[in-house]
This record gives sequence, C-alpha cells and structure tokens, in this order.
Amino acid sequence: MEVKIYRPSKSAMQSGRAKAQNWILEYELQSARKPEALMGWTSSEDTLNQVKLKFPTVEKAVEFAESKGWSYSISLPQERKIVPKNYVDNFKYIPPEEAPA
Repeated sequence: MEVKIYRPSKSAMQSGRAKAQNWILEYELQSARKPEALMGWTSSEDTLNQVKLKFPTVEKAVEFAESKGWSYSISLPQERKIVPKNYVDNFKYIPPEEAPA
C-alpha cells in the first residue's frame, strides 16, 4: 500500500500555525476520481482517501508505515523565511544613487 507523509501548511483562514505542527499520513488514491452519475459530485471507489492519521514527528509516522509494511513518500515542508522589519522602515528616506557624469 502506498502512503504519503507530509506536514500541512497553514490555511489562509488561520493567523497562527498551531494546527500545522503535526505530520499527516495519508493513503494514495488507488482509483481515479470521477463525477457521480446522479448528483454530479466528485466521487471515488476508494474509501481510504478519507483517512488521515496525525503524528507529532515524521519519525513516528515513518515507524508506523514501516510496521505495517507500507511503502511511503515524504514531502518535506518549506520553512518560513522571516525578514525582521521595523515599522519605521516604511518611511525611511533612501537617497537615489547618483549616476557618474
């Protein structure tokens, strides 16, 4: 069975990063998604795509996948780059460089 392990990014509706600290183990899709005939909703014959397991560290998620004998792929998260900036920097005058004559 194929699983993927990743750490989700914060949603646009969140201001904090509290729910983005856990690692998620999720099953890969075994069948393609297709529109349902009656309602037109997207459906799949695979019910395992609804299962998401949360782990505090990537090592525990890998250990769980290996104990079950599953093959896994890990997606490493992109770390946030914080550039320190003061409010005063918005109004600071930086003179243009003079072109040599």
